[in-house]
Amino acid sequence: MFESISILSGLIAFIWITVGVIVAAKFYPNYNHNEQFCSELGAVGSPTQKLSPMINNYPLGALFCLFGWAIFQHSDSSVLLATTGWLVILHGIGTWVAGMFPMDKDPYTRSPSLSCQIHSWAGFIMLLSLLIAPILVAFSSLPAAFRAFSLVSVIVAVYYLVKMAQAVKLQKHVGRYQRLSYWAKLLWLAGLSLLLWNA
Repeated sequence: MFESISILSGLIAFIWITVGVIVAAKFYPNYNHNEQFCSELGAVGSPTQKLSPMINNYPLGALFCLFGWAIFQHSDSSVLLATTGWLVILHGIGTWVAGMFPMDKDPYTRSPSLSCQIHSWAGFIMLLSLLIAPILVAFSSLPAAFRAFSLVSVIVAVYYLVKMAQAVKLQKHVGRYQRLSYWAKLLWLAGLSLLLWNA
């Protein structure tokens, strides 16, 4: 039972964050998914500062760490898959840290607080971990179709990451591109979860 849950925790995380962000936003008056970062739900002074990490960061961090452990257990002698497992665990730890240290209410501030700086570094580690992981899997011994899917996921995630960087400069549609970039990586994680579960 525990093994099945651990293997499926990648899929559960994908569903959880999708529902969690929607639910948290319901308690944030006039929150705009298209224009605002996900992290603004837990920002200092936001209506959902306490709620968002409780229903998103903390349980999601546990799910990511659990799935990373499951990948590691299924890696056999594959260094690439074992490293992928550790990267997913690192993503989970970054998720916890990002929840413990909220960003500033103004995401475009030129003088971020220490908490916001820690949050940003945690987010950067989260970003890198789920960009490197599918690249490693693309060169693993997993089925060719999934390896191709892994590369496509990285390309899509990077494309929307660039679009998000451009959107930040314009301060327009950042939420849309952040979600498209991150959810491309989460969809890959869910796919890996199902692949291992059916193995």
